[in-house]
Amino acid sequence: MAKTRFAYFCQSCGHESAKWLGKCPSCSQWNTFVEEVLEKANTSVPNWKTTSTTLQRANKPVQVADITFSEEHRLLTPDKEFNRVLGGGIVAGSLVLIGGEPGIGKSTLMLQLALNMPGLKVLYVSGEESERQIKMRAERLGVAGSDKAVGSKQLAVGINKSEIGKGCYILTETSTQNIFKQIEELEPDIVVVDSIQTLHSAHIESTPGSVSQVRECTAELLRFAKESSTPVFLIGHITKDGMIAGPKILEHMVDTVLQFEGDRHHVYRILRTVKNRFGSASELGIYEMLGEGLREVSNPSEILLSQRDEPLSGITISTTLEGMRPMMIETQALVSPSPYGTPQRTATGFDTRRMSMLLAVLEKRCGFNLGAKDVFLNITGGIRVEDPAIDLGLAAAIISSHEDIPVSFKTCFAGEIGLSGEIRAVNRIEQRIAEAQKLGFEQIFISKYNLPAGGHDKKGIDLSRYKIDIKIVSRIEEVFGLLFG
Repeated sequence: MAKTRFAYFCQSCGHESAKWLGKCPSCSQWNTFVEEVLEKANTSVPNWKTTSTTLQRANKPVQVADITFSEEHRLLTPDKEFNRVLGGGIVAGSLVLIGGEPGIGKSTLMLQLALNMPGLKVLYVSGEESERQIKMRAERLGVAGSDKAVGSKQLAVGINKSEIGKGCYILTETSTQNIFKQIEELEPDIVVVDSIQTLHSAHIESTPGSVSQVRECTAELLRFAKESSTPVFLIGHITKDGMIAGPKILEHMVDTVLQFEGDRHHVYRILRTVKNRFGSASELGIYEMLGEGLREVSNPSEILLSQRDEPLSGITISTTLEGMRPMMIETQALVSPSPYGTPQRTATGFDTRRMSMLLAVLEKRCGFNLGAKDVFLNITGGIRVEDPAIDLGLAAAIISSHEDIPVSFKTCFAGEIGLSGEIRAVNRIEQRIAEAQKLGFEQIFISKYNLPAGGHDKKGIDLSRYKIDIKIVSRIEEVFGLLFG
């Protein structure tokens, strides 16, 4: 038997040390080192099988030209939003990590996926709930023949109601060795683990949820996924800072990292791609949390645009892109005299430093006196936008609130503002214009540098293709002249 070895791990970043340290040299956090017992087994390397195929097979180096490549087969789910964030479907042998706050809907999302995959065997491994608790949630989602199954029926479009939940198997277990025994007997097509922090491996002598246990359990599931080509979904907890709990190497090991976000006071949830080896890392899916489950929102503008009967000052519509999806968002601004000596600058869903830059440009280039005014910005819908194309819409909202002149809700904006007051070109302007036209907008402001005459877009755009009135501007003064006269 090999000698037992002790080590100290930082619970914040996973840094390993031979002795206890008060301050972590990696993440500079204090009092985060915890002692864990590591045991070196003198038998074979721990694997998901008793007889490891890795030990029986020795890989040899191969030239790139000799590697045969075939188009990857993706498994499509009935949930189009889930397919979008995964890059077009589930890739065989992929390891997907889903993180989010407690109660945000991670388990509901994955149980809905397990219940709505007819013709496939899905193993749902739960280390947090009992079988009866999962059964209660499954009945609420419509697996028990309930006529109230709104969530499942909307996700499983075209699927016979009697087939919902037939291929879903529930296993309440936390030992990875017992889990792999059941996997060998069942041979599922998809494995869902809820959650990775509750699993423990017999090869590591530490408590579940510790750095070494999370790392070892993930490594065993990773070997199983790659050797058996079975996709595995891991649900992960997050810390108070919003980061996924456990070592940072956990996010490096998996193929895809998804973040499930939302506000407890709102019914909408956002599934955001943080990392994706098989697709774009900037996609997002939007869901509505109902009593019967999660409903996918195919048109995000329905939650990002408010319905109002009359124009209001300080509100404009901007076009933004999340991955490959164009969206129309409502940008709100409030400018009021500061009752105190120091004006306030507050932004929700937008970078405060970029807001300060826009205010400086408006003062310097346009002559608006905003230095003694309180300015508040808000992006509706509870999302955070980093696309610079909303600069023009935000500037128009600020001046609209400052002058108390409303902007027509049939007008939208797509342009980046430079420090000299010029309207810079934005990428994929044609998709933005097409989305605005589809949603019924009558006018859109874009940069003249998106035309063939200049800018980085050498092809330019064909204005004759669109029925919407396209306003071509080059300076921010031109925009205010057209809007406010």
